[in-house]
Amino acid sequence: MEGFQAGRRKLLGAAAGWTALTATAAPLTLPSGGIDWETVAQSYDVATDFTNLENAYYGIMPRALLEEFKRNMDYLNRYNSHHLRQQFDRAGMEQLRVQLAAHAGVAPEELAITRGATESLQNLICNYKLLKHGDGVMYANLDYDAMKYAMNDVAQRHGATVTQVLLPDQLTRQLAIESYDKALREHPRTRLLLLTHINHRTGFVLPVADIVNIAKARGVDVIADVAQSWGLLDFKLPDLGADFVGANLHKWVGGPLGTGFLYIRKERLADIGVERGDEDYPASDIRSRVHSGTVNVAALMTIPATLKLHEEIGLVNRGNRLGGLRDHWVHQLRGDQRVQIMTPDEAGSYGAVTSFRLTGRTSFEQNVALAKRLLEQYRIFTVARPGPAGGACIRVTPSLFTRTADLDKLVAAIRAIA
Repeated sequence: MEGFQAGRRKLLGAAAGWTALTATAAPLTLPSGGIDWETVAQSYDVATDFTNLENAYYGIMPRALLEEFKRNMDYLNRYNSHHLRQQFDRAGMEQLRVQLAAHAGVAPEELAITRGATESLQNLICNYKLLKHGDGVMYANLDYDAMKYAMNDVAQRHGATVTQVLLPDQLTRQLAIESYDKALREHPRTRLLLLTHINHRTGFVLPVADIVNIAKARGVDVIADVAQSWGLLDFKLPDLGADFVGANLHKWVGGPLGTGFLYIRKERLADIGVERGDEDYPASDIRSRVHSGTVNVAALMTIPATLKLHEEIGLVNRGNRLGGLRDHWVHQLRGDQRVQIMTPDEAGSYGAVTSFRLTGRTSFEQNVALAKRLLEQYRIFTVARPGPAGGACIRVTPSLFTRTADLDKLVAAIRAIA
């Protein structure tokens, strides 16, 4: 795996400081026999006093990228506002937009940089202009809480009704489609629908494109939350069919915290209002839909190196590896009557994230206690998640630094507790 390490050094040497925005280092050369995942795992510095299986919150940066981030912080601290005003303020941000747009498969003028998916989605939801009194908004029980709050807020301000779709625990692709189709038929005045591509509670991959087709046929606009899927699943934004999308770069892409973007299909820009009366950009510019103030510029300067390293492994390779790690622990417990696996094995319906609960332990408090026991007794870090129809659960999320032995340890602990 010498090519992996040499390529990474060459990349990051070229990308130091401001030159990170224009680095043209040759792509890393992977060995002909495939990726050495142990070498990839060793490229991360992770805590050794516990096993980290809670990586859906945000992704640990590999060592080389962390060093690049540190160099950018040093550079920015040294050159201060001179760098921001002379080099980065407009030109640098525009270069980032062009790079991100190419990855997303959209035009640069359809994309604006944000501090993450939450900010992106809140801005899209709260500034949606087409909602009228008596219309409806719709979301599911499994959607992200902050996005539910935003949907409630926009509905209240416009005199709209709120409908929550109750998705069952044992979801399949077809059942998900049928659930949304039924809900939209029963609530014909729905105007705005929130869809979460990969659910942060259970890990289920929603067939967004199919549901978008159903929604659009009924005149319903869709805002898609790709916080957990961007950088993990192999897709471009237009593949989803949604005109409005919020994403981040600090989960599966592995960038620094506080980096993300929003997408508005250019023909629909006028349907999302300007963010809080912004006048830095004209209303015809998507960047007027975001006004974050002074952001973590060192993190933004690290995005080009983040995208390069992400590309070198490749989305398909990354997805296959993480899906395989997920299968390793799930298949050992599938069929155990003491354990309920929340996410199906159906192809295309899961990625890295999968949740479980012990039979009969459905309260959030019970699952918080279980996560605490896994950590304190077995040194395995997971997280309890409320929200599923049948009760709370424990979310398990491996990363590229996870070994199968870590997952065997989890399986043994679950069996012992059950």
